[in-house]
Amino acid sequence: MTILIDQPELGVEAGVNKLDNADNELVLDGGFVVPQTNSFGHTFRDYHVESERQQGVENFYRTNHIYQTYDFVKRMRTEYGKLNKMEMGIWECCELLNDVIDESDPDLDEPQIEHLLQTAEAIRKDYPNEDWMHLTGLIHDLGKVLLHPGFGELPQWAVVGDTFPVGCAFDKSIVHHKYFEENPDYHNSDYNTKYGVYSEGCGLNNVMMSWGHDDYMYLVAKGNNTTLPPAALFIIRYHSFYALHKSGAYRHLMNEEDTENMKWLQIFNKYDLYSKSKVRIDVEKVKPYYLSLIKKYFPAKLRW
Repeated sequence: MTILIDQPELGVEAGVNKLDNADNELVLDGGFVVPQTNSFGHTFRDYHVESERQQGVENFYRTNHIYQTYDFVKRMRTEYGKLNKMEMGIWECCELLNDVIDESDPDLDEPQIEHLLQTAEAIRKDYPNEDWMHLTGLIHDLGKVLLHPGFGELPQWAVVGDTFPVGCAFDKSIVHHKYFEENPDYHNSDYNTKYGVYSEGCGLNNVMMSWGHDDYMYLVAKGNNTTLPPAALFIIRYHSFYALHKSGAYRHLMNEEDTENMKWLQIFNKYDLYSKSKVRIDVEKVKPYYLSLIKKYFPAKLRW
């Protein structure tokens, strides 16, 4: 099944606390060592450095910023909120991502299963007693199965990349902001003010985010009655919301619960971003542990 979409032709990270001069590496609160460069030898999340991926990443964001509108997001949430595309377990979904590469990511060109395990294992090392966070690291990007033919084979711009609210003004901290000028919502007086259709402190749960893997995986987890804590669902839903957790934008829309959950998201973000490397994880060695967590927090089969 293919979902038809109009196709175009087309700061400092929180939580870093010291610098190890001997090794010239940043060390995070839990002991996780942050590499100075990504897989390509460049600084992390540098969208302007000249590299073989830079132009492709910029083209991706141009398309993403033009077509991610309030109406588009409403339509996608309605369609995919039905959870009628497929039935499978969490680990099956992990394996389905073996052939997926995120074209919006300037830091990684490895299959997504590698990134999922790198993130989960880095968190597990530093937070051994927070098993819910280990599993969150494993599943946070599973929504990228939207790229798979069985899920409509959505284009990359409708699945990956930084997320941002729709229905209000696009903050200038959003990467490649200039391309929003071609988005019809940019010129719509209902959507182009600070609050738009929202209000002070309304809570992020009441704010529509640009459509992609984050919101989809949130809908899947919630719709299948996961027993993961609210902080885990918050991480899954907003881990790509860099305008908020890196630049502090859109805080005027947050409520008290959002503020509390942000503490966990900022911890998680360090591992999501900086664990990307060429280091391989022994999948078969760690698989039994993650299968036990999946059994603890999810049903055997999920509706997707």
